[in-house]
Amino acid sequence: MLRLSKKMIFAIEAVVDIAYHSSGQPVQSQEITRRQNIPRRYLEQALQKLVRAHVLTGVRGPRGGYNLARERRRISVGDIVRVVQDLETDTGLDSGNPGSELTAKVITPMWEDLQLNMMEKLDGISIDDLCTQANCAGVESEGRQNLDFSI
Repeated sequence: MLRLSKKMIFAIEAVVDIAYHSSGQPVQSQEITRRQNIPRRYLEQALQKLVRAHVLTGVRGPRGGYNLARERRRISVGDIVRVVQDLETDTGLDSGNPGSELTAKVITPMWEDLQLNMMEKLDGISIDDLCTQANCAGVESEGRQNLDFSI
């Protein structure tokens, strides 16, 4: 069952943070934690899952951190939501026991249709779209502040 959880928000925030604040260098998890106020225990778990799902790449070492695995216009919010759904335990109805006939034949199909429509919408929103919104909203990018074009 699709629900907006803290882990879901944290994962989306983390990927947008990496896309928005990266200046070509890996973004360290402690920087994401500082900027977004995400508890580190949730963040590391989500970041590792996103690396395994090829949404992010991990870079080891003292200057390591995380980069996007693809261009930000090629990563959708739906990609992140699917990864986080695997992290969370399903607290919905037991699929072996759909409840009443009304639930099985009317309510469950309606809910599944709503979830499908929502995922289609989320697939249509790219990380680039969210970065553009952040820029328009006046969110400062630390990555752009750190760029030095002097010769």
